[in-house]
Parts: sequence; structure tokens; C-alpha cells
Amino acid sequence: MQIYLDNAATSYPKPVAVADSVYNFMINNGTTSGRGSYKKAMESDRLIYETRKLIADLFNFNNTKKVIFTSNVTESLNLAINGILNEGDHVVTSSIEHNAVWRCLKTLERDKGISITKVKASKEGYTNPEDVEKSIRENTKLIIFTHASNVLGTIQPIREIGKIAKNHNIPFLVDAAQTAGAYPIDIQKDNINLLAFTGHKSLLGPMGTGGLVVNWDKNIQPLKAGGTGGDSAYEYQPDYYPNRLETGTLNVSGLVGLRESIKFINKESIETIHNKEKELVKYALNKLDKIDGLKIYGPKDSEKIVSVISFNIKDLRPEDVGFELDNKYSIMVRAGLHCAPNAHELIGTKATGCVRIGIGYFNKKEDIDILANSLIEIIKTYEI
Repeated sequence: MQIYLDNAATSYPKPVAVADSVYNFMINNGTTSGRGSYKKAMESDRLIYETRKLIADLFNFNNTKKVIFTSNVTESLNLAINGILNEGDHVVTSSIEHNAVWRCLKTLERDKGISITKVKASKEGYTNPEDVEKSIRENTKLIIFTHASNVLGTIQPIREIGKIAKNHNIPFLVDAAQTAGAYPIDIQKDNINLLAFTGHKSLLGPMGTGGLVVNWDKNIQPLKAGGTGGDSAYEYQPDYYPNRLETGTLNVSGLVGLRESIKFINKESIETIHNKEKELVKYALNKLDKIDGLKIYGPKDSEKIVSVISFNIKDLRPEDVGFELDNKYSIMVRAGLHCAPNAHELIGTKATGCVRIGIGYFNKKEDIDILANSLIEIIKTYEI
């Protein structure tokens, strides 16, 4: 029996209907969207529009044209960050960002001379909104926060931070990689201007899908230029949405799968998914906290985190724990720095990394029981 506990990296398994929809589209249609007026191409257009609409509705947004599709959340974040920041601008961000944000900012710091304020967080990864406001300068042009840490799971107070950004007329970009599909997000109530999401994590869709929801009226420079299927004689990127920010052939088959996964989420409901994962996280925290020699990082409170738990075992390298779990017990976890060195610096594990489990909607309490028992056996084997 194999147990998958790496849903923070990508969700698995997917609903069967997701794979079926991708297969059926590729076999029975297979055409591009926005590139033809024949019946099958028009059907592709309809499917893409329906996916945009489902995304917009999921996040309480009312402009489908400003749901921009990308290949993943990293591209979405790069699109927003590079499209807004200019030479000499200042940006405020958290101290637990994924490299999808941090490397992008550091590159702009090196190449364009932007300045970055990394707001301090508590050891549990929580950011005080007041500290965000204190970091704002006259030249602050963007505030970027992850919704939840992919290392600690800590949920950030984005609604409060968004209100601060709104009061200062600064666009607020939220990285929803760990929350979209498993945690309620309301673009209006949460004061979000730009929401970056990926399809392959808690949205339960295929890899190679993602997007940026643009709830902002000011200019964003395109990340890419090229064919859009329309206005082909015009030599520059169109200035209307979605074509302004969306160019080249879309991953229609992947987005058809994303359409089906969102329909599945709507049928189950975000509330049901969130409550089940929260229950599993609470159960896992209780089980793991009782294991001698095991240290859990971040809040030990299922109300304050998404379904991510990171830990280390005394005197054991995290990669060795991960190897043992996989090799002897067929349990798949993630070990290392999780592309988030800032978060590891915060908790003192930048030199070693840690073991991370990512619980998903299709996991069961039995999976956690087997994990806990396996970790106890590993500890006994190494005589810790």
C-alpha cells in the first residue's frame, strides 16, 4: 500500500473525471482556442470561457476577461511582479515567501535596483499587519504575500494586509499556491488586487495550468509578446484583456481538466474540503506531537495552518527520514528546503531543511496512523 503525503507539491490522486476530461478532449477535439471559427475550435473557445467563469466565481470575481491563464503560479507571479515594478521601486513582502516570489524580487533588485522590505514574522510564521504598514514608503509600488506558507502552513492575515494596501493605494498581490481550492478566498472581501494560483495543487487539476486574476485597473506590462489569434496585423501586444497578458497557444487540454476539477470542488464545496483537511491536520498534529525526538515547526493548531506540517527527528537528516519512509514503508513525503529558504531561515533549519507532509482531500486518518508508526520504527532503528 502506497501513501501519498506530498500534496503541498502537487495533489494526488486527482478526481477520475479530471483525467477523463483531458483524454476525451484530446481524442475527440484537440483544437486550439481563439484560433479558428470551425465548430471544434468554437467548442474549445466555449470550454476555455467556462473555465475562466468557474475560476472567477470560485474567488468571487466578476470579470472573466481578467482571468489570465498561465502555465503555473510561478509564471503568474512573474507576470505580476515584472509587469508592475520599475527601476527604483520599493516592494513589501513576507519573510516566508517561496522562491517563486523571492528569486523574482532578488533578480529585479540586482537588475533594476528595486528595494525590498522583508517583514519580520514570528517563529510560527505569523506576520503582524501593523508591521506591514510600518514598512510602506513613498515609493512602495507593490505588496506581495503568500496566503499560507508551504513550509509552516501558517495562514497570513491577507484581509487585514489587503485593507492596509487599499488604504495606501498600493496593489496587493497574493500567492494562493497553497490555499486555492482548499481554503475560502474572496477577492472582494479579502481586498486582493492580484491573485496568483496554480491548477495542480488543491485545485486538483493537471500540471501546466495556473493563472492570475487581475482585480486592478492600472497598467501591467506583458511578460511575453506574440500571437493571440486576433488583430494579427497589429505589430504590438493588444491592450485589452485577456490578450494583453495572455499570448501563445493555451494548454486547452489541461484547462479542460482544470474546468472539471473546479466542478468537482464546487460539488464537494470548499467548506467540506477545508473542514476535512483541517480535521486530518488536527489528528496528525496530535499523533506526531507524541513521538519522542520529533520536533514540529510552526503553529500546532489546525485553525491557523493549511494542511502542511514540517518536522525533524533528532540526530537524523531529513533526507534520510524521507528515504526510509519511501524505501521501507512506501510513504511519499518531501524533505529539504522546499524552495523556501527564507522560511527555513526563520525557524533555524536553513542548513538542514526538514521533512514535510502535505495532507490532501483524499487522505485518511489511517494514512496518518501508518506514518506515525513508521516514524516510531525509524527512530527505534536508529536508536535515537
